[in-house]
Amino acid sequence: MKFLTLLEVGGLEGLVIMIIGIIAIVLFVVSLVIGAITKVIYEWDNTKKFSTGQFWKTVLISMLIGGLISGFVCGGM
Repeated sequence: MKFLTLLEVGGLEGLVIMIIGIIAIVLFVVSLVIGAITKVIYEWDNTKKFSTGQFWKTVLISMLIGGLISGFVCGGM
């Protein structure tokens, strides 16, 4: 009996989309945590306020950096 590898099965578009979706969801959650930590550090002494726009820009930037790191690791060095 010959064992089939994952690539020989074919029709793996759904698996690829699911992996990309999982990576995006994990990156979003991690970026929300990074944004919350940044907000706490920024507002630590109660003299400055961290606006909603700054929060979402921080989340976006951390997602972009996480995507670059993910692409570098998954794509090979």
